[in-house]
Amino acid sequence: MLKTQVLSRSDDEIRARVEVTDALKQPLGLVHGGVFATLADQLTSTATDKAISSQTSFLRPITDGHVNATARRRHSGRTTAVWEVDITDDEGRLCALVRITLATWTAAGTRS
Repeated sequence: MLKTQVLSRSDDEIRARVEVTDALKQPLGLVHGGVFATLADQLTSTATDKAISSQTSFLRPITDGHVNATARRRHSGRTTAVWEVDITDDEGRLCALVRITLATWTAAGTRS
């Protein structure tokens, strides 16, 4: 589990960040792509139940500072919700884009 610091939260947007440590880096010294996907999943799953699909586009590496994320709800339907997450570095440069589709039903089959 990442040590995520939530900076702000509303029904349709969540902002958070994670401090870059050596434990989050791959052998080349870049923050591992799995950190981006995990952070996006943490943010979006706090608002909805289960991930159906997740797609991450990696645009540039992060090597120090913080991994910053802003998750925005783009669709909220009867059975699914779609979130888009911007991953940025401390300079505000876009480093990854994540789109996650989530189921909005609980295991018991009732709406959450």
